[in-house]
Amino acid sequence: MITLVGIILSDNENIDRALKRFKKKYERSGVLKEFKKRQYFVKPSIENRLERIKAKRRAYKESRRDN
Repeated sequence: MITLVGIILSDNENIDRALKRFKKKYERSGVLKEFKKRQYFVKPSIENRLERIKAKRRAYKESRRDN
């Protein structure tokens, strides 16, 4: 999957503002997350185990927040 992230600059736009917009768009697109995920291979069984652990943590946090 190739994702190109870009912004269009207006005539009088401040460069710092444009850079901030770019960073936000880059972060939301998930390019960096995908890159880190592909750094090494994770076996499907390990991936499933990690998902179950994350789900348990989420459920625990939700239950604590409700009380």
